[in-house]
Amino acid sequence: MEHRSAGAGPGGSAAEPFVRIEVITKRFGATVAVNRIDLDIQRSELFCLLGGSGSGKSTLLRMLAGFEQPSEGRILIDGQDMTGVPAYERPVNMMFQSYALFPHMSVSDNVAYGLRRGGVARAEIRKRVADMLDIVKMGDYAQRKPHQLSGGQRQRVALARALVKQPKLLLLDEPLGALDKKLREETQFELMKIQSQLGTTFIVVTHDQDEAMTLASRMGVMQDGRLVQVGGPRDLYEFPVNRFVARFIGAVNLFEAVLIEDEPGHARLRCAETGGVFHVSHGVSGTLGQTMHLALRPEKINLIRDKPDGEENVAPGVIDEIAYLGNLSVYQVRLDTGRLIHVTLPNLDRHEGEAFEAGNRVFCSWGPASAVVLPA
Repeated sequence: MEHRSAGAGPGGSAAEPFVRIEVITKRFGATVAVNRIDLDIQRSELFCLLGGSGSGKSTLLRMLAGFEQPSEGRILIDGQDMTGVPAYERPVNMMFQSYALFPHMSVSDNVAYGLRRGGVARAEIRKRVADMLDIVKMGDYAQRKPHQLSGGQRQRVALARALVKQPKLLLLDEPLGALDKKLREETQFELMKIQSQLGTTFIVVTHDQDEAMTLASRMGVMQDGRLVQVGGPRDLYEFPVNRFVARFIGAVNLFEAVLIEDEPGHARLRCAETGGVFHVSHGVSGTLGQTMHLALRPEKINLIRDKPDGEENVAPGVIDEIAYLGNLSVYQVRLDTGRLIHVTLPNLDRHEGEAFEAGNRVFCSWGPASAVVLPA
């Protein structure tokens, strides 16, 4: 599946894309690492490429940087064809997961290194380095060495070094992967603020779905070298185009069902895994008797003790396990059919009250707009 994502950028304009990737393919011998990717990215956008190991996301990033050349297709940055343009002549900088700071240099000298190599005047270097360290909140650490910094501080120094040369495009390869969970979450918001302040176009590669959904104005999911779906975080979460995206973006319960009624305003699908019928609030343009799949997010399901009215969008079962995660609890429910599903409920009350317990008999219910119908 190819995608030409020519939608508006963060500001909603339909201007000429800042980065245009035209039917890019990259082969390593008989292996196709990137397969006919077509993508537009707008100026000042923070775009995330999301995918598992071997999906081709890092190879695509390396082609943007100029470290690899496409086997087919071309890349344009700010209207300029990058075919044959070496990495050091591209208006691009890249920040690696390892940060690669020089251990013997101070923070200030690390940030200044690229400017000195580029022959920038000393006064200009001092000003730009000081300004950039202030932006990343590292001005007070200018004379420290990397080993005297925390992981989050080293990450900000690496970011300052990448941005101080004022690239038109910054590529970030798993930029927060070396940080612990809490620091990574805090740094995500700092990264967003810095990107917004500078207006530099960012392309971030990550395998972390939460990180991508936090950072990105738009994101693209890759699988086996192909770009499967492009859109805003909400679009990909609520309206995945297939089972792979539904599984990859967030937790999901997937069911197989048979279409038994299909009207313009609703559809009904019989599901052996729940022992009942799904009623969805839209037509699906399918053939009666056709096998389809339904994606139902855990937070879209309610748990109730008494059987609700009606026979649709309900499944009885017993709570097997409960995981308390603070802000929410995850319930593993074994339906009467034997199928295990996950349900998440917010913990709104500090006191247990009438909380569910393992072994409780419950009914899982959901609304007609909750499930997404996917092709088989």
